[in-house]
Amino acid sequence: MTDTTFPIPTTRLGGPTGPEVGVQGLGCMGMSFAYGPTDAGEARATLERALELGVTMFDTAAAYGDGDNEEFLAPFVAAHRDEITVATKFGLAIDPADNTKRIISNDPAYIRRSVDESLTRLGVDVIDLYYMHRRDLNVPVEETVGVMAELVAAGKVKRLGLSEVTGPELRAAHAVHPIAAVQSEWSLFSRDIEAGVVPAVAEVGATLVAYSPLGRGFLTGSFASAEKDLTEGDFRRHHPRFNGDNAEANAALLDPVREIARARGITLGQVALTWVQQQAQVHGLSVVPIPGTRKRARVEENTAATRLRLSADELALLEPIAGQVSGGRYADMSFASAGRE
Repeated sequence: MTDTTFPIPTTRLGGPTGPEVGVQGLGCMGMSFAYGPTDAGEARATLERALELGVTMFDTAAAYGDGDNEEFLAPFVAAHRDEITVATKFGLAIDPADNTKRIISNDPAYIRRSVDESLTRLGVDVIDLYYMHRRDLNVPVEETVGVMAELVAAGKVKRLGLSEVTGPELRAAHAVHPIAAVQSEWSLFSRDIEAGVVPAVAEVGATLVAYSPLGRGFLTGSFASAEKDLTEGDFRRHHPRFNGDNAEANAALLDPVREIARARGITLGQVALTWVQQQAQVHGLSVVPIPGTRKRARVEENTAATRLRLSADELALLEPIAGQVSGGRYADMSFASAGRE
């Protein structure tokens, strides 16, 4: 572990004129959704501790519990409105008939309705960063961003973001309205975005917001098999790489992460997060990982990784991992940008 007394470093969201945010954000989904039972009191204390440590970007979405997660954040947002950057998303919903399936919509009327609903649930007059959560392939991305730009003009949204888009989709969107952030999965286990998305993000001057930088907890060693170690309501039980033979094979890939952690006297999670943070220098762009946690001790551990740096030898030791991972990020990879690159 490293010192957690002082605020973490900062970066600019979406370029030099964007707001200053901590170089690590907080993914809030698990505080009320997807990861099984939660302690609401500890989760709220975690929000406060994160802010004390310099985390200023807090990430949620309408899809997280059908708006419940936005409502959960509302009291914290109200107490710290001028200190934080709130990011939320539209365009994705859980199929009420099958909670393993997702419904994607970029319909203009739906977008206009969604932003008003999110504003109400969050209790704010304007959303700092508003993402298209997923791309509806039946709607041109230029049309979707055109509607999103209307929300900026109306004063309901400050900046626009896109989640799980390809490089060409980002360039097409940015030509309609500046895109401040692209949110994609990026970790030692998931590096497909480096081929096309990361160069496009650097080209347009956006920030890469890395979700699941800890491989949904797998990279921390906190579980080895979703079906054996996690509760029935945990959505990771539906992810191919965390189950069966895939999980067993992937658990073995953590050996070099453990080797570095032991040598440094740090945790596996800190090794994984340091690797993601360091990609900012490797690829020449602003990177803000948003690890999710609902415990104060974990956010202290995570933010400490912002002060670490891996050596060239350590990076080389970690380099082969992603290419050896068994199983996809999702059961249906059309849900992610990699299926369209």
